[in-house]
Amino acid sequence: MSEKKTASNLNLLGHDIAPGERRKINFNTARLYTTTKVEVPILVERSKKPGPVVLITGGIHGDEINGVEIVRQLIAKKINRPKRGTVICIPVVNIFGFLNLKREFPDGRDLNRMFPGARQGALASRFAHQFFTEILPKADFCLDFHTGGASRFNAAQIRIKKGDTQNLELAKAFNAPFTVFSKTISKSYRAACAKLEKPILLFEGGKSQDSNREIAKTGVDGTLRFLSHLGMLSSKIPVPEVPTKTRLIHNTSWLRAKYSGLLHIKIPIGKHVERGEFIAIITDPYGSFRHKVKARFDGYVINVNESPIVYQGDAIFHISKEKDLANA
Repeated sequence: MSEKKTASNLNLLGHDIAPGERRKINFNTARLYTTTKVEVPILVERSKKPGPVVLITGGIHGDEINGVEIVRQLIAKKINRPKRGTVICIPVVNIFGFLNLKREFPDGRDLNRMFPGARQGALASRFAHQFFTEILPKADFCLDFHTGGASRFNAAQIRIKKGDTQNLELAKAFNAPFTVFSKTISKSYRAACAKLEKPILLFEGGKSQDSNREIAKTGVDGTLRFLSHLGMLSSKIPVPEVPTKTRLIHNTSWLRAKYSGLLHIKIPIGKHVERGEFIAIITDPYGSFRHKVKARFDGYVINVNESPIVYQGDAIFHISKEKDLANA
C-alpha cells in the first residue's frame, strides 16, 4: 500500500489535513423532516511520520451499540493517535438509525446492503455513494465493528473471505477468539472494500441494543494488536498479550428449534460442545412440555439466540464443524 497520503496533506471531504494535525469533520448527509441537518462526525488523527491510513467504523447498523462503544474507547484512550500514518474514526456511521436505535436508515433500507450506492438513489443509497466515493478511497486498511442482529449474541470474531491471505494475516494479528471464513455479501460495506482492493477486517461481537464490557475489551485489544502490527501504535501504549491463538472456523451450521416455546440456554457463548451434549431446553408456559436441545456435532458455539421465546424453525445456535483449528 502507498504511504504517500501521510507524507503530504490529506484531503477529506474538501478539508486539507496536514501531517501531525488533529481534526473533527462533519459529514453532512441529509436533513430531517424539520430541515435540521444530520451530520456524521469524523475524527482524524495524523502523525507527522508517513504511514498507512486506517479507517475505523462503527454503527453502520444504528442499533449495534458495541461497535460504537469500541470506537469510542479507541478515541477516549487516545489509541487513535498513531505513531505513524493516519487513523480515521467514525464511531456512528448510521447516525439516523442510532438516534432511534434502529438497524436501518429512515427509508427502511439496510445501509450495509446499499454499497456502492447511487448519486440519485434513495437516502441510504446516496449516503453509501458519498461514503464510497469520498471517504473509502482515502483508506489503506479498514476495521468495521458490528454485533449480532436482534437477540442473537455473537462470540467475538473476525470475518474474512476464504483464500484472502492478506486479511488472514491481519486477522491473526488482531487475534479475536474466532476467525470465521465467510462469503462476502453483495452490496455490503465489505464488498465495497473488496471492489476498491481495501483490506478489511469485519468484527462481530455481542448483540444489538446491548453494551457488553467483555466484547468491547476484545475489540479494543484486537485493534491495539492490529495497529501494532502495522507499526502505528504509540510506544506509550502497551500491546495486549495473546492468551490463545485465534481459532479458524471454516465451516458452520445453524441448529434450529424443533418446537416453539420458552428457550432456556444452558451453555456459555464460545464453548466447545460435543455431539449429543445437552445445551438448551425448550418448554411451554404451562409446565407440561420439556424438550432437551442437544448438539448434533462437535464444535464451537459462535452465536446464541438469547430470545426468551422461539418458534419452531428459529435459529438458536451457530456452531462450527471443527474441533480445534487453532494451528491451522
